[in-house]
Amino acid sequence: MNTGITIVGGGLAGCECAWQLAERGLDVTLVEQKPLARTPAQSGDGLAELVCSNSFRGAALANAVGLLKEEMRRAGSLVMSAGLVAQVPAGGAFAVDRDVFSRVMTARIAAHPRIHVEHRIVEAIPEARPVVLATGPLTGEALAADIARAVGTDHLAYYDAIAPIVAAESIDESKTFRASRYDKGDDDAYVNCPLDKAQYLRFLEALLGAEKVAPRAFEDTKYFEGCLPIEVMAERGPKTLRFGPMKPVGLDDPRTGRWAYAIVQLRPEDVDRTAYNLVGFQTRMKHAEQKRVLSMIPGLENVEFLRHGSVHRNTFVNAPEVLEDDLSIRGLPGVHLAGQVTGVEGYVESAACGMMLGIQLARRAHGEPDALPPETTALGALYRHLRRVPEGKLRFQPSNVMFSMFPPLDPAALEGRSVGKRERYGILAARALEALDGWMDRVGARPVRARVDGADAEGLRVASSVMVEGAA
Repeated sequence: MNTGITIVGGGLAGCECAWQLAERGLDVTLVEQKPLARTPAQSGDGLAELVCSNSFRGAALANAVGLLKEEMRRAGSLVMSAGLVAQVPAGGAFAVDRDVFSRVMTARIAAHPRIHVEHRIVEAIPEARPVVLATGPLTGEALAADIARAVGTDHLAYYDAIAPIVAAESIDESKTFRASRYDKGDDDAYVNCPLDKAQYLRFLEALLGAEKVAPRAFEDTKYFEGCLPIEVMAERGPKTLRFGPMKPVGLDDPRTGRWAYAIVQLRPEDVDRTAYNLVGFQTRMKHAEQKRVLSMIPGLENVEFLRHGSVHRNTFVNAPEVLEDDLSIRGLPGVHLAGQVTGVEGYVESAACGMMLGIQLARRAHGEPDALPPETTALGALYRHLRRVPEGKLRFQPSNVMFSMFPPLDPAALEGRSVGKRERYGILAARALEALDGWMDRVGARPVRARVDGADAEGLRVASSVMVEGAA
């Protein structure tokens, strides 16, 4: 029986969930507040806007997020398909032109005959059932308060910091070199700014002394460890940045033949490489201070900022305690959460969460049993993270997908051998993809086209106006 489903939030999780439902014959109402309202981090009116980095992170299967992306591609992810259309060179990472990506996502969602997009602001949990709340890290205050009342506990809030973007033409490449770490992927994808020890220490001193944007009175700042502002890392010790975003390993400076004392990497933001993102340089410095301090980096002395770094709120629930196995709020059957509000972290993980929920809700609507991905897959491991109560006094925290979430290997699979980390990850990936095949057969997953054909080309031309017209 065909049952309509409402999804609140047109980000990665909401769009992916809507697509999976619609592809399985269900009517979907996707509610998006833009262009009527935007969160502080948003600047466009399209669906699936990437507000932080333009990177979907590592592409290799020996990387947990690389494996997750491969599983999603094989299982028919809209986000992964659109990502291939919008992909830009990024060495060993998978990065996209964020404008093209949003336009492709908007066009495909708008063109689907079973998806209806509504533009309105949602301030309370809708009465419709089933409903999916995929409102992301910047869930509106009124809706967040209603969710908090529903789960019986306050939200746990922390803050993600956004890295600056600079104009390519303003980079002094006579002081930089192009290379990917360990020569992986496109050798000229990254611009590398090398620092010697004296330059690094001067930069560190300026960073620590820079004026920062102070948290507002009501803000209880709890940073995500995987996205710390550079000044917070610097406060942990003089070597922290050298083992973090400024690590020089694997990058031979062609002028010396050696690794520099420290490196700042810049990654292209768009296909034409007109803009670059300072990799890992999330910051809460004031704008004038960003100009002063970051201009101390060789090659960036006269850099033009296209976007300054900033800090944004992220809100999530204590998933193991307040969500059921179908990611519905305990005590509110039919009210499901998807994406970062559940406690997954990152673009890919958010989309994966929406994908899994969409598939399960479609099966339920058709009277079929749930078929969750095996725990040995990256999809299943991510779901496992949301269902496992932390041991001891540890509290639940958002997380990217990691191999530590996977069930350990059967010793028999190693045949008594001692293997290194990379080989072990390779074996875990092979096990995951084998398990994925059986799951895909059960849920009827199928690939989504990735090329820009005639229909897509037309969609790209009209997508920028779809949101505004739909709000009229």
